[in-house]
Order: sequence, then structure tokens, then C-alpha cells
Amino acid sequence: MKKTAAIYTLGCKVNQYESEAISEKLEEIGFSVLPHSETCDVYIINTCTVTAESDRKARQFIRRAIKANPKAFIIVTGCMAQSRSEQAISIEGVDYICGSSNKMSCATKALELVEGGKKREHPEINIPDLRNSSFECMTIKKFERTRAYLKVEDGCENRCSYCAIPDARGPVRSKALEEVLCEVRRLTENGCREIVITGIETASYGRDLKNITIADLLLEIDKIEGIGRVRIGSIDPSVMTETFVNKISKVRCLAPHFHLSMQSGSDRILGLMRRKYNRKMALENIARLRSAMGDVMLTTDFIVGFPTESDEDFEQTLDFARRANFLDMHVFAYSKRSGTPAAAMTGQIPENIKRERSAALIALGKELKEKNLAKFASENSETEVLFETFEDGRAYGHTASFVPVCAESHEDLRASFGRVRLTGSDGEFCYGEIVERS
Repeated sequence: MKKTAAIYTLGCKVNQYESEAISEKLEEIGFSVLPHSETCDVYIINTCTVTAESDRKARQFIRRAIKANPKAFIIVTGCMAQSRSEQAISIEGVDYICGSSNKMSCATKALELVEGGKKREHPEINIPDLRNSSFECMTIKKFERTRAYLKVEDGCENRCSYCAIPDARGPVRSKALEEVLCEVRRLTENGCREIVITGIETASYGRDLKNITIADLLLEIDKIEGIGRVRIGSIDPSVMTETFVNKISKVRCLAPHFHLSMQSGSDRILGLMRRKYNRKMALENIARLRSAMGDVMLTTDFIVGFPTESDEDFEQTLDFARRANFLDMHVFAYSKRSGTPAAAMTGQIPENIKRERSAALIALGKELKEKNLAKFASENSETEVLFETFEDGRAYGHTASFVPVCAESHEDLRASFGRVRLTGSDGEFCYGEIVERS
């Protein structure tokens, strides 16, 4: 009987990429990779530690996997395993714990455990010192039916006061340029329509290499024959310098959509967070980007309830969001991470105030999205859409600028492009009729 494994992934697009690489390696060495809801020989939990809730979910799934099959081998990897390994060690039934720089060992360890046939009394622990780690090379050939995430960078050195990720991921390490280009070529040849270039601090790509930046990488990718859409993962607003914007505006394959990791619109709070920009710089950089790429859309992250955040600070965040006119906003209530400077700050905000501010910012986000979609539908009679899902006779997808579009269809159009004649919007989607497909 064939060996079986399942992978449960928490967290960011980098984790999703790494889990796919582990999955492909498992299949290569003889495993069938099944959904994590199935009973399997091995469960691999790829953890996140960005919030306390992320840690809780990881522990919950580890216990759930053990309960589903007490004889299964349990492997825990990722950011929680790297920086808070004691949480995994304390759960009886875990067999192997590895950190953030040796994730591919999960596949070979799974084979070793299954062939050995005996669960470990105590977990084997493989957590390296990330200060001495190099970029862990891994590749993928497969992808979702519409897009692939491609990790080009690992680590972060920003040391924001609220964030535990630098300890969980280590310093900046970049994938060699030619290795990135080879992977993009292979994905493109395999029919991938959209590639998302991602990393822990994507814009830091090349800092440890010679004479290469993320903008230079995008220009090289643009030369690849048959390349489809390319997106870039979350980036810091300070990156949008004149040099950077001038370079990326020449990248034909680059989708005019950027996710800015803004976090706050208050200069005082941004300073306490140890971010590298203030609201004036961010607004100027957004204006520069829109001037160079007129049809660009922006999405963002905000943290509400950071220690000492006053009503005035929060009003400045609301004001910034209106000025920046984001298409979509992800809103998070501040979560204490032990060991970070923010966790020890006085002036922690009560949970009820965090909830109120979250609700207000989410409401503003919905208002802005509704206006942006209505404006897009009124100004564009037709638009190109990459369809991603199909349900109940409707095809759903996104434009290059990440505007969500829904159109009636008699067939499943996933992973195909189509021209849609727009007829209106409802605050969640633009709607229209398919006039052409490719």
C-alpha cells in the first residue's frame, strides 16, 4: 500500500510555496499527498507565529492530527517550530520538529519514520541557528490552476517593535538570479498564467547578492518568452523611490497592483512601530506610483490598537486610508508577541477598543472598495480577467489591477483569460458579460 501524507499550512504565501515544494518532494519519493482531512501515515504542520492566534491554531491542528490517527507520524515545521519550539515539544505524539531553514528535510524524515515503523518517545529536534543559514533552495513545478507563488527571498532585518518574524526567519537570504529565472521559465512552460514573486521581506531581494535588486529581477523576468502576469508580494511603502518606480514601470508583465504593508497612518505610532517611513513619505510614494502607472490599484494591511494608540492616532489612520484610496484593506488587532519591544510597552489598549477600531476601519474599507469598484465599472467598458473559480454558472476572477470580477458562464473557465463587458458593481465584485476568451 502506498505511503500517504498530508500537509496543513498556516500563514503567508511563503509558507504556501514551501509546503508545495515539500509536497512535490514527498510525491517524488513515493508518497501520495492527500487533503489533511484524510487519515494519513504522516501529517506535516507548517506553522506560523505572526500572532498568538497563529500559535494556537498550530497547536490545535497538531492535536487534531494526533487524535485523527494516533499511529500517524507528526512533523512540525515553520516559524512557530523555529522560535517557539517548546510549544510543539510539549505535545505528546510529535515525532520531528524542524525550523525555518531546513524544511525540505520534512519529506525525507517522513520516509525515514514510515520505513522505521515506530513512533518516537521524544521528538527529534532540528532547529538551526539562522544567523549562519543560507537560502534553502527549493523549487516547484505545479501550481494552483491560475497562479503560482514563487519564493525568492527569506528573512527580515527590519526589527519592527511588534514583530516576532525576524527571530523566526533570520537575516535576509536571496535565491540566485538564474535559479529564479529557471523556475519562472519552467512554471511558464507548464502553463502558469500568473506568478506572484514573494518573500518574507520581498523588496530586500538581492541585498546579500551583488548588483541585483527586486526591480532588476522583475526586468529579467520580463524577458522570458511567454511570461504571463507577474505580481510582487507585500512591500514596504518606503520602497517606492523614484529609481524603483522608474524601473518597474518598464516591466510589461508586472500587474498594476501592489500590496503595501502600511500598518498605521499615524506618524507617532509608525515611530513606535519602528517603521521606515512616515505618512508624508508614504503618500508621496503612492502618488509617484500612480503617476507612473495610472491604472494601479493598492491594497494594504493595518494594525489597530497598538500600545498607546489614541483616538487621534486612529483618526489619522482613517484619514490616511481615505487619502490613499485603497481597493482593499486587511485589518488586524494588535497581538502581543512575547520577546518583542511592543509587548513590554505601557499603554496596552483594551480588547473592546481594539474591536471597535477594527470594525470602524473595516467599514471604511468596504466603503472605499464599493466606490473603487463603481468607478472602475463606469470607466472601463471592457476588461481582461483571469478566471480563478467557477460556481453555480458564474466565473470569478481578477483583472490585472486585482479588481474582482464575476460573469455568467456556461462552462468552467478557470485558468483562462476572458474579455468581460462590464455592466455594474455591487461593492464586492464588478459584473459583466464575457465577450471573448483565450
